[in-house]
Amino acid sequence: MQVKKAFLLINGEPPKTFPDLSEYDVVCATDGGYKHLLAHKITPHFISGDFDSLNNLPQDIEVIHTPDQDFTDFDKVLKILKERGFTHIDVYGASGQEQDHFLGNLSTAVQWNNDFNLMFFDNYGYYFLADKYKKINNCKNKIVSLVPVFEVDGVTTKGLMYPLNNESLIFGKRIGTRNIAIEDSVEIMHESGHLFVFINDR
Repeated sequence: MQVKKAFLLINGEPPKTFPDLSEYDVVCATDGGYKHLLAHKITPHFISGDFDSLNNLPQDIEVIHTPDQDFTDFDKVLKILKERGFTHIDVYGASGQEQDHFLGNLSTAVQWNNDFNLMFFDNYGYYFLADKYKKINNCKNKIVSLVPVFEVDGVTTKGLMYPLNNESLIFGKRIGTRNIAIEDSVEIMHESGHLFVFINDR
C-alpha cells in the first residue's frame, strides 16, 4: 500500500526553512499557519479552521470551514486528513509562541497516535511519539530527551551517554531530558505508555 504523506503547518513558530514540498502528496495548513505559507509564497492544496485569524479568504485553493470550538484547528485538520487516506503527517509550527497551544498539540498527538505516523519539526530539531521499539539514525552528539505521558515502563536505551535499562519514567517524578547521543544510531525501547522523544542539535 502506498503511503500518503502530508505536510501540515499550524499556528506556532513558523519554520525558518521549509523542506522539499514536492516530496508530499498534499500541502495544507490551518488558518493561522496559512499566513506563514503566504509569506514564503507557498500555495497549499487546502486550508482548514475557524478562520478567526484570517481577514480575507483565498479564492484559488480549497477552503474548509471547521467552526466547532470543541476541537482545536489541529485536531480538525487531522480528521480531514484521515478521511482522505493520509497516514504520515509531518507537522510544522506545533511548538513555540503560546505554550498552552504546544501542550495541547502534544495531547492531540497522543489522541491520534493510532491513526497516524506524526512527526513534528521545529527550528531546533524534531520530536515524535515513539513506537515500542525505535531506531533513530544520524544522532551522534545530538541532545536526546525522553518525556513520558504520564508514566512509561520498561524503558531501555542504547547509544546514549546515560543509558536506561528497563526503567520507568514518570512525569513529575523522573523524566529523561538532555541526554547526549554518543553513537550515530540510537535505540529506544519501552514496554508500556506514551513516550515522546525529542532530538535537538547541540
